[in-house]
Amino acid sequence: MTNVSIAPCILVIFGGTGDLTHRKLIPALYNLKHQNWLPSRFAIVAVGRRDKTDEEYRNETRNSVKKHSRFEIDDNIWNNFCRQLFYKKLDFLNIDGYDELNAFLSGIDNEFGTEGNRAYYLATAPENFETIIKNLHISKMAVNTEKPWQRIVIEKPFGSSLSSARRLNKIISGVFSERNIYRIDHYLGKEMVQSIMGVRFFNTLFEPLWSNKYIDNIQISSCETIGIENRGEYYEKTGALGDMVQNHMLQILALLAMEPPNAFNAEAIRDEKVKVLSSIKEFTSYTTACDVVLGQYSEGEVEGRKVPGYRQENKVSPDSETETFTALKIEVDNPRWKGVPFYIRTGKRLAAKRTDIVIELKPSLYISNPVDSNIPNPVFSSAPGPNLLVIRIQPREELFIQFNTKRPGILEKICPVRMTYCQKCEICQAENNSPDAYEKLIIDVINGDSTLFTRWDEVEKSWAFIEKIKALKEAGKCCFSFYKPGTWGPEESEHLLERDGRHWWNL
Repeated sequence: MTNVSIAPCILVIFGGTGDLTHRKLIPALYNLKHQNWLPSRFAIVAVGRRDKTDEEYRNETRNSVKKHSRFEIDDNIWNNFCRQLFYKKLDFLNIDGYDELNAFLSGIDNEFGTEGNRAYYLATAPENFETIIKNLHISKMAVNTEKPWQRIVIEKPFGSSLSSARRLNKIISGVFSERNIYRIDHYLGKEMVQSIMGVRFFNTLFEPLWSNKYIDNIQISSCETIGIENRGEYYEKTGALGDMVQNHMLQILALLAMEPPNAFNAEAIRDEKVKVLSSIKEFTSYTTACDVVLGQYSEGEVEGRKVPGYRQENKVSPDSETETFTALKIEVDNPRWKGVPFYIRTGKRLAAKRTDIVIELKPSLYISNPVDSNIPNPVFSSAPGPNLLVIRIQPREELFIQFNTKRPGILEKICPVRMTYCQKCEICQAENNSPDAYEKLIIDVINGDSTLFTRWDEVEKSWAFIEKIKALKEAGKCCFSFYKPGTWGPEESEHLLERDGRHWWNL
């Protein structure tokens, strides 16, 4: 049985032999097939420059699914999946061959009843995006009509700077309307990122507390233990600011800080996110020196083995000043968040792999005013810690509340305890684990739901923010330090919070 409510279409993957397709896209599509989420009137056409038959490609992708899928391969499901999977050789940087591709897709339309609907997924190197889009336009494979529709899916990075992002957007928007452009940020497809709005807006336990009246600070961390993993050429162009902060980190911040939308639809939600990005207080030469910490990992040891420094990595300049670590103190200048710092931290070769959000509440009245004559003296002798709401995005998908209670025993002492909801442990246990981000995002593209995709004005605001930091960095106004692998980054990152009387929560 297949899900017939999902729109019929052909998913055309440019870069069909690439790493992203093998590790993420094809396994995600198989997982959707496994769960009966793919419609019968659906086909996948992988486009690549290598010579392969359909059978060869299917055998290769079977190995990828076996390695990366969250479900074991079921032969019946796989055989049905293969009937919808095709390979087409094409030098997609050359206009020659696009007419042949179009004719091939038209034949698939007729065979599968996909009605001319097509989603073009650019799973190639970013430098190929412009050429592919232009070739789609010249060959009349992208037409701005409601029926049939053609949509374009753009992987990150969307540009490498504000100017390059504007150039790319001008080219795309000259071919596709904004409603048919899907700028993918796979972090937004992660289950616990999607849960941010659900936790916040649909619980009276949390929503009344969601302001500067009760929240002391919010920390967003995305830390990795690995280095750049043979991505030196890419990382030299982006650094941690472009690779993580411009997209993933600012998107999470916008979801946390946005006002309640007037409707829970794509445009209303994205309108509110843009307002947050527009309200971020600009860094000046003075505030940048205080509130921006950039770092780069040096050579060292991880678990007893030597690892190279960033400057020793392949295709990295020996005197590179590209940051592999970023810590920021961000202020959202609006009535709800005035006075509440948002601390962002991301980096490579750090002490642990984890992505989480820590919302620290202000101390209770009894803690902050222990000698106030209008407040009864506390009975308990130990000083309680703050309440925390923690949303852990990876590797565990969980949410927990840390609160204070009496420690069992004769002595009157307070201790912190946690109440935990583990998504992978409970709800999705029977289904192996929770869906991969790409599963949700692919279905949203097919259904025309752009809620979890970034609109152009979000991208532009984010790049404008990053560009100001980069300009101040080039002017020597930013702190730039080296750090040892296996640590939490430069010492200045700790000082960033310590001077405010706070500390990073490494939970």
